[in-house]
Amino acid sequence: MPFTHWLARLRGSTLPAYQLIPELIAEDLQQGRLAPRERLPPLRELAVKLQLNYTTVVRGFAEARERGLVASRPGLGSFVRGSFIGLPLRAGTGAEMTMNMPPEIEDHPALRALQEEAAAAIAATPLHDLMRYQDFGGTSRDRALAAAWLRQWVPTAAPERVLVAPGIHAVLLALVSMLVKKGQSLCVEPLVYPGLKAIAAHLGVQLLPLEMDEDGLRPETFEAACRSAPVGALYLCPNLHNPTTATLPMRRRERLADIAERFSIPIIEDDAYGMLPAATPPPLADFAPELTYYVSGFSKWLGAGLRTAQVLAPSVATAQRLAGALRAMTVMASPITNAVVADWLEQGQASAVLAAIREECAWRSALIREHLGARGVRTQPNGFHAWLPLAQGADGRCVAGDIAASLQALGVAAVAASAFSTDRQPPEALRLCLGGALTRNDCGRALLAVGKALDECRAAP
Repeated sequence: MPFTHWLARLRGSTLPAYQLIPELIAEDLQQGRLAPRERLPPLRELAVKLQLNYTTVVRGFAEARERGLVASRPGLGSFVRGSFIGLPLRAGTGAEMTMNMPPEIEDHPALRALQEEAAAAIAATPLHDLMRYQDFGGTSRDRALAAAWLRQWVPTAAPERVLVAPGIHAVLLALVSMLVKKGQSLCVEPLVYPGLKAIAAHLGVQLLPLEMDEDGLRPETFEAACRSAPVGALYLCPNLHNPTTATLPMRRRERLADIAERFSIPIIEDDAYGMLPAATPPPLADFAPELTYYVSGFSKWLGAGLRTAQVLAPSVATAQRLAGALRAMTVMASPITNAVVADWLEQGQASAVLAAIREECAWRSALIREHLGARGVRTQPNGFHAWLPLAQGADGRCVAGDIAASLQALGVAAVAASAFSTDRQPPEALRLCLGGALTRNDCGRALLAVGKALDECRAAP
């Protein structure tokens, strides 16, 4: 980015240069000449290029930081932070607008400690030890620390039944391929994580959607399916369900476990969001330990790019069998990632960051309820996504897909229910995400944009 177009503006403006610099950054963001996360030139270099005093440029960037336009990190320089609201999608992709990403607490001390520990972990380990093949599932240290971490939610987690894998998606791919045989179906909620739909399509597995209500999956529909169809396994997301935010009550978990035991149906318990609430009901792995594969990871509280997950198998034998399936598909999890994550768990940085993320999610969830509570929004106190049923007019004008598209064009992470539907009867509803790189100011602007879009929809002739 040459920044030469700033020269004419700086020379012709009556504003002091340090006051104009934030305006120029904001304009370049709006017009796409700068993009969020883009690294900026060193300030001394920029001062020479703009023919300004270095102190003036420093003062201008301090003003830009105050406005949330840039962020600086010692030793790494300055980066564009900016607002995603009102910005076009980058590089023709909607990935950043539709993926359910946790909030990024960029300036939090816990995250800085996490980065420092990651550097220390890599520096303390001989490089070749991190670049050799390893047995699938991680080292004995990796598994022991993963099991200790999981015991916060599954008290019986034991290292010999735990595998460390390259992301929850990889685990789900391996489990579906291993558990659901030809001619069998995978029982699922009527609205599920879109990645599971892609896995089923890739493997040629038939999804059998059950019924759910505001509390989650209805056990009687699972029992009916077991009696009437060849079922290979049950998949469900019991905590902070994606996309509806429902958390399955304990009584339903007990009933589902009982049905699975009576019909010998394995359970895939996808607990990607289960660490966000301060407390949740006991997992299905507690009620049906001999049938349940409990899957957890870091993607929904730390970052999806980390690509690490933990899976607790029902037994040592099933863990070994799953390791074989995962090895065939992914070879192994990255030893570098495993080493860094193990140090985070051992030194306590992971717990500190999780506490900070919970606090940030609580703030964002409260903001969602403040803006959209009267419109029937559903959210959880520690969640960063929300479920918004759309109230339609008599002529059905408020179509979720159209509203989602208009909001995505503004940089608001809205997804229509059809993306999650497994029964071809999606409700008119949106999943809204207030995670990712959105600042707190961005969240407010995003929710105002949602409210405006809904009002315009209702008012349309």
